[in-house]
Amino acid sequence: MTRTNTAGARLRTAAGGANRWVVLVVLCVSLLLVALDSTVLHVAVPSLTEDLNPSSTALLWIVDAYPLICASMLILFGTLGDRVGRRRVLLLGYGLFGIASAVAALATTPEVLIAARALLGVGGAMIMPATLSILRAVFPDRRERATAIGVWTAVAAIGAATGPVLGGFLVEHYWWGSVFLINIPLMALILPLGRWLLPESKGGGDGPWDVLGALMATAGVLGSVLGVKRLGAGDPPLAPATLGPLLIGAALLILFVRRQKRRAHPLIDMRLFSRPAFTTSVGCIVLGMLALVGLELIAVQYLQLILGLSPLETGLRLLPLTFAAMAAGATGSYTLRRIGPRRMVGWGFVLTAGAVLLLVLMGQHDRPLLLTVGFVLLGFGLQTTLFSAYESMLSEAPADSAGGAAAIGETSYQLGAGMGIALLGSVMNAAYGPGLKGLPEVPAEATDAAANSLGEAYQVAARLGGPAGETLHHAARHAFVNGLHVTLFVSAGLLLLGALMALRLPRVMECAADAERAGGRKGAEAVEPVAGADRTAPVAGTAKVPGSREPAEPAGSARPRS
Repeated sequence: MTRTNTAGARLRTAAGGANRWVVLVVLCVSLLLVALDSTVLHVAVPSLTEDLNPSSTALLWIVDAYPLICASMLILFGTLGDRVGRRRVLLLGYGLFGIASAVAALATTPEVLIAARALLGVGGAMIMPATLSILRAVFPDRRERATAIGVWTAVAAIGAATGPVLGGFLVEHYWWGSVFLINIPLMALILPLGRWLLPESKGGGDGPWDVLGALMATAGVLGSVLGVKRLGAGDPPLAPATLGPLLIGAALLILFVRRQKRRAHPLIDMRLFSRPAFTTSVGCIVLGMLALVGLELIAVQYLQLILGLSPLETGLRLLPLTFAAMAAGATGSYTLRRIGPRRMVGWGFVLTAGAVLLLVLMGQHDRPLLLTVGFVLLGFGLQTTLFSAYESMLSEAPADSAGGAAAIGETSYQLGAGMGIALLGSVMNAAYGPGLKGLPEVPAEATDAAANSLGEAYQVAARLGGPAGETLHHAARHAFVNGLHVTLFVSAGLLLLGALMALRLPRVMECAADAERAGGRKGAEAVEPVAGADRTAPVAGTAKVPGSREPAEPAGSARPRS
């Protein structure tokens, strides 16, 4: 059994059973940084564009390098952590994230900033699945684990929603590089704390790590996410830059799945997808993120371009969504025990769909109360759904493959976000453009340019001036609001589809001791003592997990299935 230094071991022993909650705090702080970095740059784009003067292509890569690299490498580092140690991968991710943040903050050319953002993506891919898989190992009792996952998902929501607010404040008072500098002192603090407090855990470790399979998965996800992002940016579906990555990515992922099915020791046990609870949970994560990210993007445009709010004011208007998500995470464990995964995910989707339909009442004038109520219901409903889906997915996977399962969940999260921008953005554009056709006194070339976006329509209208400019300005606002309503109806339909998917989830939350259903597989989960662990040898055939309320069941036993 692996141990850290003696002083750290004494600290863990002295801390008693509560120390696993200290571990949760460390994991949540690291997740908060990664979630912040995924959105904090958005409000700094105008400032860094003025300073670095990147080309349009370079600017696109500055924004996209981080999510692209992070999404593509989640499976690689998630499964690597199962083999070499999740704590080890996490600590390396901390170090790389801090170094890349310093390079990004001090970048003087677009190329350096792109490289730094790519390194941040590598660090984020090392951190995200490791936090969730260590959480799975540290909290073997499902009741406690549900509470921990509720906190974990709430922190992720806080980070993503706080990013634009914090970024807007920093850019207004300092310079664009300050949005990266905030990572450095926190990483300098969390790296020694993580080394001191976090337990090491590994999977079974049978057989060699499939390097070729990991690279295939990385390239496949990279191609798929890149193609989806190009669709979201408005590129034609059959354009080489869109269709090529999609086809190559899909082909590599198909080959990856076939390879894993043939191997005696796969990176990811594909039999997980034969379990309805696991597959349904992954699908619900994709649908939930599709709705959330797509709607947030459109809501930000509505608040800024229709209501005329500043980036900082926009971030503050979205805070009710964040607070509602925090409340859903805090109460998620209790709700899950009371009503079970099926009803929790299903009713979460229904509540979110109701919130989306309520927001259809938005018009060209500010209605603060309506927006606040809608955002609260939206945040609470979606966070309820995502919490229960993540908890069901992670509990369905054996602990020795927790890193791979966490990587699948995080990859689904990223794919859902990309698909949300692509799908709902396409719906928005399809509904917005026709509203500008045939305007009196407005030249056809002007309406064609204005159909690209509402921001461009405002610029064209300002150049035209006079009655023609006023007509185009008014028509563009009306067309945007109409497109927003159509998009909300489509989103509500997708959410109700998610509610139907949830019917495949278990009716009740199984709270028996969380046994490893390995079916005789070698290599039980090895977890370093976390807190108050019994240092004596466990009874033969029993995997005793430190910090748990009760010992795990004998290896190879199975818990009842719904």
